[in-house]
Amino acid sequence: MLKERALGFVLPMITVLMAAWIIMGSNGKAVTATPGQITEGSLFVLGADGEGTSTCPLKHTRVQAEISGFLARVNVTQQFENPLEEKIEAVYTFPLPQDAAVDDMVMRIGDRTIRGTIKQREEARAIYEAARNAGHVASLLDQERPNIFTQSVANIMPNATITITISYVEMLRYEEGSYQFVFPMVVGPRYIPGTPKGKQGGGWAPDTDRVPDASRVTPLVTPEGTRSGHDIALEVTLDAGVPITDVRSTLHEIEAIRPTPSRAVVRLKDRATIPNRDFILRYDVAGRDIQDALLTHKGREGGFFTLILQPPARVSAEEVTPKELVFVLDTSGSMSGFPIEKAKETMRLALDNLYPPDTFNLITFSGDTRILFPHPVPASRQNLRLAQEFLTSQQGSGGTEMMKAIRAALDSSDAQDHVRIVCFMTDGYVGNDLEIIAEIQRHPNARVFAFGIGNAVNHFLLDRMAECGRGEVEYVTLQDDGSAAARKFHERIRNPLLTDVSINWEGLPVADVYPRRIPDLFSAKPVILSGRYLGQARGQIRLSGNLAGQSFSRELEVLFPDSEPQHDVLATLWARRRVDDLMSGDYDGIQSGEPRPDIKEAITQIGLQYRLMTQYTSFVAVEETIITEGGQPRRIDVPVEMPEGVSYQGVFGTEEMNIVAGRMGGMTSRAPIAVMSGVLARQAAKTSSPVLIVPPSPPHSTVVARPAHRLQDTELKEDANCGKLTPQEAEREALIAKLHPAIASLVEGLQKGARQSVENNSLIKDGKVELKVWLTVKSSEVLHQLKQLGFEVILNSPSSSLIMGRISWEKLTELAKLQTVRFIAPLVDSK
Repeated sequence: MLKERALGFVLPMITVLMAAWIIMGSNGKAVTATPGQITEGSLFVLGADGEGTSTCPLKHTRVQAEISGFLARVNVTQQFENPLEEKIEAVYTFPLPQDAAVDDMVMRIGDRTIRGTIKQREEARAIYEAARNAGHVASLLDQERPNIFTQSVANIMPNATITITISYVEMLRYEEGSYQFVFPMVVGPRYIPGTPKGKQGGGWAPDTDRVPDASRVTPLVTPEGTRSGHDIALEVTLDAGVPITDVRSTLHEIEAIRPTPSRAVVRLKDRATIPNRDFILRYDVAGRDIQDALLTHKGREGGFFTLILQPPARVSAEEVTPKELVFVLDTSGSMSGFPIEKAKETMRLALDNLYPPDTFNLITFSGDTRILFPHPVPASRQNLRLAQEFLTSQQGSGGTEMMKAIRAALDSSDAQDHVRIVCFMTDGYVGNDLEIIAEIQRHPNARVFAFGIGNAVNHFLLDRMAECGRGEVEYVTLQDDGSAAARKFHERIRNPLLTDVSINWEGLPVADVYPRRIPDLFSAKPVILSGRYLGQARGQIRLSGNLAGQSFSRELEVLFPDSEPQHDVLATLWARRRVDDLMSGDYDGIQSGEPRPDIKEAITQIGLQYRLMTQYTSFVAVEETIITEGGQPRRIDVPVEMPEGVSYQGVFGTEEMNIVAGRMGGMTSRAPIAVMSGVLARQAAKTSSPVLIVPPSPPHSTVVARPAHRLQDTELKEDANCGKLTPQEAEREALIAKLHPAIASLVEGLQKGARQSVENNSLIKDGKVELKVWLTVKSSEVLHQLKQLGFEVILNSPSSSLIMGRISWEKLTELAKLQTVRFIAPLVDSK
């Protein structure tokens, strides 16, 4: 008889603190962007030596996880302060595990605690904005993707400290005796396909017709050679119930305390870790075989269960059927350097494992798609040599046009009477995740396997690709051995563990069991099902499948109790899987922002009923007893780290290119951004590409991100190599190069005598304009010069070359002409 497995403890309500990072950025207001137009913004990280971050208010992040068996609750604490002299609104985009069920949010201000309420997304936004406009401290948590969230916190007063708490539960992964816990730390830079349609968020990319929320999933990125200014500590408490035999982390150094053989406390060894890669913890348990388990909960919402079934022992197939394999390699800019070399290493080893009767092909994709052979060819020595040579020549550059490669790899499988196995190797850095998953759903005759290459990949996309393609996913970090992953892939496709898996419930009162279709097993991992039960019952169920060409079945006895107050998280986990199932019914509509009304309504109701984050339900919290003064808060969008191992040049362009204004348009197909000069600028003008001209950084400067000015094609002038500028033209070019486009417009209006037009500009308030000014030198003499011009200081940090303040708009030209002024931008972007 299968008895319910005890968890060892009742999972407590642990909280997760997630607060907004605050680094000066674009104001995040909606900005209309047309094709070829660059919307501007800026950010700064202080510290001349690259270490100082005195104005970065996010002081520290602490992650705590408690794990028992397959279940984990995670607690992430982030504390931040407002270092400015005016109140702010902070907006932070961050990742969580793609299967996390987020079921709580709490805001703390001093000794006051406000628990968030779950609302329909539009209603939550309206409550938040009304509170923000009325001067109340408020917070809003939105889900952009199952693994990307946005936290907004309004009306943070100067020197105030606020924490936001969110809590989630998840199921751990288990395979061949090893559990895995993953905590993602950074949202990687997404490639955004489509035609720009404006902006609704504060990210670097404009929204497009194919990714209508692109500006909400592309957080600003700290420039190369800098960091965000906050670090992260992490602690995991394990209660395995059986002896733990090994604990390890691939990407971080850890220290483990073992109070008993079955328990461990794991911490990051370096407690000032930069959050630029996933934390991946693996631990083995004695015996390496799991036991069948039925976890149940019966509460006011009804009965819920999670069924964990051990896999059968592997049996070798008597004969190996020839396979048709198509390998697809991501050669886009984000894979440049070490990631693509790791992917090529893994793919070479996978090619080496092919048998002569197999057929194969090789496809690469970035901005375009290249196919090695017109059709799959035998795995002969000659063909494999050609493939290896082709592979060696590949380098990372360009955008991630993944949809073209998906169709090239899968379209031809539709008319075939045999299974085509497609293996994708990518970091998954795209914004049209759901569109890609929907395309895979349309090709049921193919098997899709995915290799996630990198230290902070898009797990949501890669997991769903393999799930919808009835395949498997494997993650290869830049520190992993590629040969081990290649061997696993070879074993899985040669000899699947169990196929055509099904459960016969034998009339037991169960409903809404997920996943609806149990995936094939390619490795020794359990079958995990979540469902509802409608009443007390006892009986047998039958697990069936195909094992190495032979029928397999196993009968298990189960008991659904009339009452079970423990394990209430099972209801949350079931609701999360129910949402996943509903999403799978309309990935295209959800991606385009136009979901089927019935699916949107069903997801919304699940979120409201089970207090669960979804794309259509959000948490909102408002401090109603205190009203802050000082008008509307400044919005500050927080940049994130570039994932470890990802090349800035690969993402942004050539070596001549730099990171500008936190706006990474080089990841968009329609509006690439680059910092260019001379011939590069003229070539971009001929192709209608936006050109950003930025003054060179002086030695030992500290401006880590600068606003950039796009010259219209008619404004481009020949440089010294191809022609000469008149003295007036040269002076104008030097002046304009120092100015953000909005400030350049004011200065040119002044020079042309358009006084009335300038006075009506929205940047001017009471005759003054508020600015961010980057200096080449910040000395008492320079500050005296600014004071003589009437510059009123708002913020002046001693560790930065940036100063913020106000000045009469009539003094803008004089300010720009100061030799010590390197760049000027508005303190807040205009619409």
